[in-house]
Amino acid sequence: MRSLNSEKQSALNTSKSTLKKEAKNGYLEPSFTPEESLKSKNNGNGNYGKQTDQTPPNNAPSSPSNMQLEEEEERGFLPVFRNQNFLVLWSGQVFSQLADKVYLVLMIALISTRFQQPDQSISGWVSAVMIAFTIPAVLFGAGAGVYVDRWPKKIVLVLTNLLRGGFVLAVPLILWFSDGISLGSLPLGFCLLLTITFLVSTLTQFFAPAEQTVIPLIVERNHLLSANSLYTTTMMASVIIGFAVGEPLLAIADKFFENMGWGLDIGKELIVGGAYAIAGLLLLGIKVKEKRNFQAESPHILDDLREGIQYLNDHHKVRNALIQLIILFSIFAALAVLAVRLAEIIPSLKSSQFGFLLAAAGVGMGIGAALLGQLGHRLSHSQLALVGSIGLASCLMGLALFGQQLVSALILIIVLGLCAAVVGIPMQTTIQAETPEQMRGKVFGLQNNAVNIALSLPLALAGVAETYVGISAVFVGLAAMASLGGVLTWYITRREFKQ
Repeated sequence: MRSLNSEKQSALNTSKSTLKKEAKNGYLEPSFTPEESLKSKNNGNGNYGKQTDQTPPNNAPSSPSNMQLEEEEERGFLPVFRNQNFLVLWSGQVFSQLADKVYLVLMIALISTRFQQPDQSISGWVSAVMIAFTIPAVLFGAGAGVYVDRWPKKIVLVLTNLLRGGFVLAVPLILWFSDGISLGSLPLGFCLLLTITFLVSTLTQFFAPAEQTVIPLIVERNHLLSANSLYTTTMMASVIIGFAVGEPLLAIADKFFENMGWGLDIGKELIVGGAYAIAGLLLLGIKVKEKRNFQAESPHILDDLREGIQYLNDHHKVRNALIQLIILFSIFAALAVLAVRLAEIIPSLKSSQFGFLLAAAGVGMGIGAALLGQLGHRLSHSQLALVGSIGLASCLMGLALFGQQLVSALILIIVLGLCAAVVGIPMQTTIQAETPEQMRGKVFGLQNNAVNIALSLPLALAGVAETYVGISAVFVGLAAMASLGGVLTWYITRREFKQ
């Protein structure tokens, strides 16, 4: 018996030694759970973690051979597709995000047919809609995440979609009621459209952190990278498809109802509002296992915000991933502005065709997300972020030197999108995996708020910088920012892991 116990202890020590070596070499992320991390971070004051049981995590590997077998059999998209709850969430995401993109096309169509004068530019009308769509993201992004933590996630997912669908479906009635009435110098109908846009965007601020929070609740930790890859692929596809087919899709809907002979011009609104409603109905079928008593906790919203900020301050891996995402979105916001100028200086393009360049970035991100879902587990998240950041910097330098030719510009932008996926998806997965359930809404709310600000500032600054220093210099500056962010995140992660 003593000999048998000795052999078991020896095998256990060998297993631990092997796992430590693999983690040290960067093949594995640290295997502790978010709750264990909180227990080690809060110094016993109980601010973050509330769990007191000492039950070991279910995903702790029993031996290196079992772990390697699981890695070979369970990686990739197949286990994610077998997860019925994730399939329901993904289906809802498809309809919801398509509706988000086509909604802006709908607003432009309504403005051009009802409010724009023949000799008037549409830019001012569209700018007002974009401002109404952006303000809630800046004002309510962080606060919405706090309330998502307090409320059941399924209810948030369902109601935000059904309410958005209801607002859009009410547009024809509102325009009919306000026809011919003015509010000062503006038509009342246009003011009501701005109000609906504001409300739809406000509900989106609740839906986004709820959706991100649910993913780690229904997907196992070792499948999060694949799930986020599929999530990002769908998001990129919705951007390309939504803006590309939005106008013809709305025209087909109007033509269909015209042929029906009902005399109602509601086809466009039914397409967009119906997509939101379908997303809400689909999400009724999701089963989310949440461990918290939502009625028991009601601290002031500012206390929750401070707790979220303190958590980011104490947990450097999550904070560094957030910083990396902010840098990435800042680069892409600047690229959205610079693409217009880039299309202007490319001989075979017009400035109005800048969408081809942005679509190329979306194609690259889709390819990168698909590759990560199958192969991304072979490197640690910090290593992937470093490789992706170096690739981003190289592509941006390439655009500074060779961006004046169509073929080279398209190739570089596709690879740029691929590298962006290699940075963004692992960083998003890190935030989900390392943040405990009771903190995810706060953290994702702060993330959405920071990302929205990161998207807004480059939109204002990139064009001014290009005017004064030239497009090549701006690309070089963005390349420096990308490489610095990647190296810094990788260095800090490695140093903390060694400590």
